[in-house]
Amino acid sequence: MKQPYFLLVFLFVLSCERTPHNTKIYGEVFGTSYSVIYDADTDYGKQFDSIFAIINKSMSTYMPESDISKINRNETVEVDDHFIKVFNKSKEIYRFTEGAFDPSIGAVVNAWDFGPDGAIANLDSLKIDSLMRTVGFNRMGIRERRVVKEKQAFIDFNAIAKGYGVDVIAYFLESKHIDNYLVEIGGEIHCKGLNVEKQQPWKVGVEMPHFDGTQSIVKAIALDGSMATSGTYRKFRTDSIGNRFSHIIDTKTGYPSKTNLLSVSVIAEDCMTADGYATAFKSMGIAKTQSFLSAHPELKVFLIFENDNQELETLSLNGFPMD
Repeated sequence: MKQPYFLLVFLFVLSCERTPHNTKIYGEVFGTSYSVIYDADTDYGKQFDSIFAIINKSMSTYMPESDISKINRNETVEVDDHFIKVFNKSKEIYRFTEGAFDPSIGAVVNAWDFGPDGAIANLDSLKIDSLMRTVGFNRMGIRERRVVKEKQAFIDFNAIAKGYGVDVIAYFLESKHIDNYLVEIGGEIHCKGLNVEKQQPWKVGVEMPHFDGTQSIVKAIALDGSMATSGTYRKFRTDSIGNRFSHIIDTKTGYPSKTNLLSVSVIAEDCMTADGYATAFKSMGIAKTQSFLSAHPELKVFLIFENDNQELETLSLNGFPMD
């Protein structure tokens, strides 16, 4: 006589089980858009906004009162842990790539009108040579939470800050014991676990390069980790006769990098690392990137480039997923 009662209890428990679904939060930050998708019911949007505000206050060159802007004006500032982590990772990538990634190139980036301060009028080789004398991340350091640099030197973490922002949001979700999530800021991504609504690994796309602003996917891959992409097709200038200039400035010459590489996607353990190396490889070009990766199997890379016939080709290195 007790079996129907237990059956009712069992059915009631089943009916109360949570149907798998994701919370999805979207917004704007760092001059681009972001999306966070995760397996939990709580809306953490306000916490995300607070985290982004702290990072901006530390490292946004677009905010006059941020710590990095004050440092660039040679004001005395004690930097926070966010700044120190990004500074140290930037120094590591700078050394490993022999300067191909260099956050002190910021003044030259501005001169070419790819930064917050606007272009220098009538930019010529003499002005570029003068600005290049301030470039060299090896001449900067942090001592007792204060940046030590030459007076004219300018620091810009925009080539790595988006990736770091992705990591910080991912760490926050981990602290809430959320094991299934996707964090994306301006195309830089970190995924973990499953998309619970589909009960499948997270799928992310690698964009086909388009200079006209349209979007299409050249390949989609399952990702459990971090991926960042750097591409000339996303941000460039065109001169009066139609020549395109990349926003990636060659740290050796001070001029926009000249390469047939259109897109570099890097998979790494964390998104800050992936972001920094994607920028470096775009400047290094195909041959130097291949040589570098032979000693760095922890980095998986996918290249899209133009061949001699101006046709697109792709190259997967160090086991970058094929599909």
